[in-house]
Amino acid sequence: MTAVAERTKTPARPSISTAQPKRRWSLLVGGLLLVLLSAGVFAVIQLGGDARVQVLAVARPVAAGQPISAADLRTVRVVPDPTVKLVPAGQAQQIIGRTAAVPLAEGVLLTQSQLGPASWPDAGQAVVATALKPGQVPAGIAPGSRVLVVMVAKDGGPADPALPSAPVSTPATVVEVVPGADGADTTLVSLLLGRDDATKVAGSGSGVSLVVVGS
Repeated sequence: MTAVAERTKTPARPSISTAQPKRRWSLLVGGLLLVLLSAGVFAVIQLGGDARVQVLAVARPVAAGQPISAADLRTVRVVPDPTVKLVPAGQAQQIIGRTAAVPLAEGVLLTQSQLGPASWPDAGQAVVATALKPGQVPAGIAPGSRVLVVMVAKDGGPADPALPSAPVSTPATVVEVVPGADGADTTLVSLLLGRDDATKVAGSGSGVSLVVVGS
């Protein structure tokens, strides 16, 4: 009798497929590409939907009748109003050399109506310059500030019937401020106010003080 030795069969191990990791990597890369594509599309849409345009603005105060220079202008981006004729930034060279029809404050958007022969001040108004000493002009005053001009009679000398015996005030708008006009502490302030009031302020000499008021 022949003995036949039988080998013990070892159970076969299940094969590990390599397709699963490859699939995961492809999904990850695809997801990243989708995110980048979405971000790019969003950026294009945002840039394409920007309604702002480049226009000219005033870089520093310009007096009425003064020629406009390149240093007086700067470019800003704004959403235009169809009712306001702003000056496009591309027309800067055409604006340089033209005169301001009205005083231009820093930061104001430039319009065609602000250019041309000086047409300021309006009828019934006048501009008067007064030299103020320290204590007569508030700190931080600037063109465009609304103030009360407080006038008092001069001390000594004959009484001027045009000047009040008690302090009175009249509203005005600051046009220009020139510190140290005489090389000292005097500040020369130009004021826009009614013609009759301007005459009184001009005749009051040093008997003037300014008070800043809210708009």
